Amino acid sequence: MKILVTGAAGFIASHVADAYVNAGHEVIIIDDLSRGSRKNINPNSRFYQCDIRDREEIEKIFLLEKPAIVNHHAAQMDVRRGVREPLFDAQVNILGSINLIEVAVAHGAKRFIYAATAGAGYGEPKQMPVPEGYPMNPITPYGISKHTVEHYLFTFRFLYGLEYVVLRYGNVYGPRQNSQGEAGVFAIFSEQMLAGVQPVIYGDGKKIRDYVYISDVVAANVAALERGANEIFNISSGVETPDLEIFERVRELLSKKVEPRYVPRRPGEIDQICLDVSKASKLLGWVPQVTLTDGARQTVAYFQNAAAACASASAS
Repeated sequence: MKILVTGAAGFIASHVADAYVNAGHEVIIIDDLSRGSRKNINPNSRFYQCDIRDREEIEKIFLLEKPAIVNHHAAQMDVRRGVREPLFDAQVNILGSINLIEVAVAHGAKRFIYAATAGAGYGEPKQMPVPEGYPMNPITPYGISKHTVEHYLFTFRFLYGLEYVVLRYGNVYGPRQNSQGEAGVFAIFSEQMLAGVQPVIYGDGKKIRDYVYISDVVAANVAALERGANEIFNISSGVETPDLEIFERVRELLSKKVEPRYVPRRPGEIDQICLDVSKASKLLGWVPQVTLTDGARQTVAYFQNAAAACASASAS
């Protein structure tokens, strides 16, 4: 099967593209390299450097490749930048996605898998764990723009018959995560401690998040190729974890003696989120497999190895 994956020079989508290639699919990658890295691009895929807002270039790629499935991860994914630049956020996340959806329909794509956001979409929930049917009350431009695309997918299904699957992610972590990205606390704490920088915690360390390891997210994207048509799924662990616990896990794994520096919480940060993932279990046949203990160990080891490789390269 021919699958087009957007944003696959970045963290999550590069792992998804790898899995699709390993499963024997023909994979086409679109990424503008504004945040991603060429080193993350699977060598057995075909890569096009392109902005998803560029209609002419997107048309050319679809005309040439004619993918059966589109897996859309490319986005403006920095919550803080969305607060500062809501127009840019909407241009990329809403208009760019509509551009991609329209071209996908015009060129005969059968299914559109969309990487959405849970925490930024639900806002401050009054119940936990939060099911997919809970009202969406985003409190940031990023949350608004990511959720808006879900409505367009529903409409394009109604108008043109385009099948879709929406995956609302919790806080994804793992190898290749960018410390400059949204919710990348494993990457941030690891890199700061390895560099001898005192880590910063925004707020009092009690904010609750729901972490999901990258391989579990990849498994959901693989399942979405054939299951879950026209449905929305929470994809996470369903486990409540405070910020301070992540800090302590990273500190222990790195054998560091350091205390965090607490600073005021940033605009747009929610206080708590934990997701109900039972629907994904029933309809996608998906359940998270990796515990926070195992995922943390693998993630921190990745950043340790990256730091060691960088130090070795600098020394030579």
